[in-house]
Amino acid sequence: MDPVRGRLRRLPLRARLTALYAALFAASTLVVLVVAYGLLGDHLRRTLPDALADPILDRVALQLGLVLAGTTLLAVALGWVAASRALRPIGAVTATARRVSDDRLDERLALDGPHDEVRELADTFDAMLDRLSASLQAQRRFVANASHELRTPLTAIRTEVDVTLADPDATTDELRAMGERVLAGTDELDDLLEGLLVLARSRRGVDRHEDIDLTLAAREAVAAAPACPSLELSVHPRTPTARAWGDGTMLGRVAVNLVDNAVRYNQDGGWVRVETAEGERDGRRWATLRVANSGPLVPAEDVDRIVEPFERLGRHGTGSGLGLSIVRAVVDAHGGRTRIEAPESGGLDVTVSLPGPLR
Repeated sequence: MDPVRGRLRRLPLRARLTALYAALFAASTLVVLVVAYGLLGDHLRRTLPDALADPILDRVALQLGLVLAGTTLLAVALGWVAASRALRPIGAVTATARRVSDDRLDERLALDGPHDEVRELADTFDAMLDRLSASLQAQRRFVANASHELRTPLTAIRTEVDVTLADPDATTDELRAMGERVLAGTDELDDLLEGLLVLARSRRGVDRHEDIDLTLAAREAVAAAPACPSLELSVHPRTPTARAWGDGTMLGRVAVNLVDNAVRYNQDGGWVRVETAEGERDGRRWATLRVANSGPLVPAEDVDRIVEPFERLGRHGTGSGLGLSIVRAVVDAHGGRTRIEAPESGGLDVTVSLPGPLR
């Protein structure tokens, strides 16, 4: 690398812009002065003897040199001012970035002015801060909700043990009943922790891929669903196979969560309908899994809320509150799509689309 260019690259951006502006201005001025000097010299030599023309040209050359030096200094000053004004928004971005912290994500540039490259940079920076703020708030809500959800079964277990041990006349049957309730509490904790692990794993992305038939996964999920004789559960494959490309364990969890959610939030004499299909879109094969169910009416404003962690349908809903959150996270990790609709007749209609195997 040229040593001069190397030194220039180490200069601050303002100094480099100033040097560039001054160099261009000086070069253009030099060209004009050289042309003017040449024209003047030709004219003087045609009209005057060399003895008279040479001293005049020497004085003109000196004056032109002074003009060049003066204009170069002026160009440096003007270039410094222009570079400072041009970089002022960049300084505002830097100052805001230094002020931003976990507790001060409300800082914004809100830059006015023409829609140029600097304005685009400032708007992009503000949009990034908006995303960071929303992400941090969601993370804080998640941690608070997770702490509450973990504390609830632990408190119940502690209460059961304390009450039973405080009774010196507790019978064997009472101790056994306490043990069963503690076991149920630990099962609830285990389900919650497993859900949290799946959610965290899905947010890290997909490490392994295999050919998965969603129809088979749906049948297994229906077979493993909680027993409920009053509900009609059915699987309806619309194509011979519904092959998706992804992590078999995670995609199996999607089917289980959708069916389990449809069974839990239902009504006596209700139904759960599972459909699978395979097709081609945008030059690639896609597999779809649709789970619809009867049940209470879900307000339209709650559709987006119920896919958030620990949100349940109904104030006293059962389950960990992670079912649909895990579904959306796993589908997103696989590059798929999740669509949730709340029919006016009640219940939910959830459709997930997943990329199929590459040909």
